[in-house]
Amino acid sequence: MIGGVLTPYVTHKRENGEYQKLLDHLLGVAKLAEEFAAPFGAGEHAYCTGLLHDVGKYSQAAQQRQKDPEHTSPVDHATAGAQVAHKRYRDPGAAAAIAGHHGGLLNCGSRACEEGTLMGRLQKKLDGQLDPSAWTTEVFPPQQIQMPSWLRSLPKDRIMYSLSVYIRMLFSCLVDADYLDTEAFMAGGKTERAASFPLPVLMERLQQYVQPWHCAASSALNQKRNELLQRCLKGDEMPKGLYTMTIPTGGGKTVSSLAFALSHAIRHGMSRIIYVVPYTSIIEQNAQRFREIVGEESVLEHHSNHDFDDADGKSMRLATENWDAPIVVTTAVQFFESMYSNQTSRCRKLHNVTNSVIVFDEAQMLPVPYLRPCVNMIAELVEHYGSTSILCTATQPALDGLIANYAPELSCKEITENTGELYAFFRRTQFCCEGVLSEEMLIENLHRSQQVLCIVNSRRAANKLYWMLEREGCFHLSTHMTPEHRSRTVEKIKERLKNGSVCRVISTSLIEAGVDLDFPSVWREEAGLDSVLQAAGRCNREGKRPLEESLVHVFRFGERPPVMFAQNIIALNKVLDKFEDIATPEAIAYYFRQLLFMVGEDALDTNGIVEKSTRLAFKDVKESFRMIDDETIPVYIPNERNALLLQALRDRTISRKDLRKLGRDVVNVYAKHFELLREYMYCPKDEHFGILQVADRYDKECGLLLEPATEMKWFP
Repeated sequence: MIGGVLTPYVTHKRENGEYQKLLDHLLGVAKLAEEFAAPFGAGEHAYCTGLLHDVGKYSQAAQQRQKDPEHTSPVDHATAGAQVAHKRYRDPGAAAAIAGHHGGLLNCGSRACEEGTLMGRLQKKLDGQLDPSAWTTEVFPPQQIQMPSWLRSLPKDRIMYSLSVYIRMLFSCLVDADYLDTEAFMAGGKTERAASFPLPVLMERLQQYVQPWHCAASSALNQKRNELLQRCLKGDEMPKGLYTMTIPTGGGKTVSSLAFALSHAIRHGMSRIIYVVPYTSIIEQNAQRFREIVGEESVLEHHSNHDFDDADGKSMRLATENWDAPIVVTTAVQFFESMYSNQTSRCRKLHNVTNSVIVFDEAQMLPVPYLRPCVNMIAELVEHYGSTSILCTATQPALDGLIANYAPELSCKEITENTGELYAFFRRTQFCCEGVLSEEMLIENLHRSQQVLCIVNSRRAANKLYWMLEREGCFHLSTHMTPEHRSRTVEKIKERLKNGSVCRVISTSLIEAGVDLDFPSVWREEAGLDSVLQAAGRCNREGKRPLEESLVHVFRFGERPPVMFAQNIIALNKVLDKFEDIATPEAIAYYFRQLLFMVGEDALDTNGIVEKSTRLAFKDVKESFRMIDDETIPVYIPNERNALLLQALRDRTISRKDLRKLGRDVVNVYAKHFELLREYMYCPKDEHFGILQVADRYDKECGLLLEPATEMKWFP
């Protein structure tokens, strides 16, 4: 009842036939959006956007569609709502968010543009049945709204890029509020939220976890790690801002960075910690470490690219991830592609990045063609969205110049001290250049060591070398294995290393970050210097062997290197020619100067992401910003634990909580590999994912097998 009158205006319908009142939905979304946008000063703006987002449903045609969807055509209520907002406020933010709240943010366009742009949609003429003017009988928004003062006061050369980020954040607040209010109604008033604990409780658990460090700091190595930890525990003494954390491999970087993030977040009343890692394949290693420290329920791993949009249906759309957790572990690809996306599914979580501590692990691994837009976005989040960003890497000089060029207003402070001394202290290996080796020569060398790690640049090479090794104590790691099987394999490797058993591992570069393994000998195919140094971090990690017996062998195969590695290898060889010790800060700085000189400044934004952003070309930006050239598609691997979850996925009834669980059983593959596997999978028409059905196409030791199987064994 509204003012004693039964309202005829409705929206969502439960299975029992009960409708949600349209006004109730508008008010619910408005209040949630206001709450989400408050941290960046846009509460009122978001409230009005939420209040008007579905006013297009007040039309006669829209109400007929709500009550009889099987016999009526779809109604473009989003355009009608955007026109109302634009006419009332002349506000591009609210109009853009409302127009895109189902199909995604549009390119802004010009007044001469067609319907595919925001301007075209705002000029679109609606016939009488689409007239939503009845909204004025129920909805009473403020007479005027303004964007935050910080945005209005920006200089002309910066305001358009900042406006593009702001509109995307406003859009995120609207979309998540819309999803959550709908989810609450469909579930009878209950929204599904994962159980977790407040950050002060997590800090107490961290303190308990590191307590033995104080007592056991007898060795010089443990003493140094403890010194770094104590420094990071003083994160509460530092203001919000942009920081670097330079801790060489073996210095306890994972725990120390979490210590800084927790203490800093608690001091400043921040919402969560987002840990951004370079590879999908190492999320589980970092997340498992965090679980050991703070508990299972407070850590979210966001592995998959499996997000749903409107085409997938309402129930599946509600399952998309929104990062509502105290500690989120995700990849640089997922993070930055989301920050530059226009899709509802990917943008839903963006407002939860505000007022967060964001730790970029191995920040030097950000791909060169996207360095400028990545640095711009990091600066924007720090300056205007209450976030603190930590660039955590052992090769810090790579980003210093870029930050100075593209974010001159930000001062970047180092958390640790005496970084030169730290490099010298944590030096645990020596490097040997082996030149060109055949596969047979490499295998012969590997067989001479009881325990050895070999890292190559491709999955194909890793798979072939694995089958050339003697079977005893032989292991393989690649991104075509599920996170669950990679984790189990790593545990087996750790056990063999600990017991002194035969242990020979062939891996792709996934092992170079976030995986705490300690081999007496490492062989690394030529790649960038940062990759070679990361590989060295898996050798003599605990410093228990003499330096001269802890060798990292750098080799190359006879064929020319892949194009994607060519410039990195050229820069590496220049370092090898110039420096006797390639692990010093001076050598690392020289390497990155050479690399950036070779590619040139234009190559730091090859797809013109920043320029397109200033034109508010949201769709073009999304299509251009692909940190991995080929988009990946999730393939789910059945097992004895997940049968019911996969059935729910097939039936499109899966919840966000259960979709998170399936993240341990997924392999993200390129589209060309997805096509090779198609006949062996269940694939919905929209092709957002596949479920493997032929058991012989997945091996627990090697992962997904792309070659045809001689006999097909189906999953039960």
